[in-house]
Amino acid sequence: MKLDVLQQALGYRFVRPELLEQALTHRSFGSPHNERLEFLGDSVLNCVTAMALFGRFGELREGDLSRLRANLVRQEALHRLADGLKLGDYLRLGEGELKSGGHRRPSILADALEAIFAAVFMDAGFETAKAVIDRLYESSIAELDPARALKDPKTALQEWVQGRRMPLPRYSLANTRGEAHQQEFEVECEITGLGLKTRGIGVSRRAAEQQSAQAALELLPK
Repeated sequence: MKLDVLQQALGYRFVRPELLEQALTHRSFGSPHNERLEFLGDSVLNCVTAMALFGRFGELREGDLSRLRANLVRQEALHRLADGLKLGDYLRLGEGELKSGGHRRPSILADALEAIFAAVFMDAGFETAKAVIDRLYESSIAELDPARALKDPKTALQEWVQGRRMPLPRYSLANTRGEAHQQEFEVECEITGLGLKTRGIGVSRRAAEQQSAQAALELLPK
């Protein structure tokens, strides 16, 4: 079955595969869809990542832990994980969403991943859901540097170029997609001193700028 590959990537096989199917079903496809599961999955994810950060960074204060968790559970982070799972290949979307490229839309992919976390929780309980999330987030948490992660990407990028007396990054709107109530923005970040250009996508222009800055940070010389 097609979902076998996804379950293997998740490291969990569903007892009730209909829960996984629901988690992959966008409201445009029909009911039952994944919106309620997404609500539950968001809470499960927040709890598991809070536990992981609490255990790993014993010296950090509550506010800093909250900011680190926000970095891990934001749409951009979920989108990257969903891309790694090739989640877009499994989504069930209505015709309109299919035509508009919904299987690549960060918000839809992030929501579906949260719904999957809830589906695992409902199928096998908290400890199993925690194991799935811990496995997916293992490298992200292991590589987390609080000194850098506690700054938003635009601030961190600006400080990096200023420290090397280079021109400030330039952000420009490259594209806007979707209906007025569900728009997505694509922003380009350019660092002329390095000849570097990256793009980010978000539900607001500011979110897209942050994502493009994060992409640039990941490409900077070490």
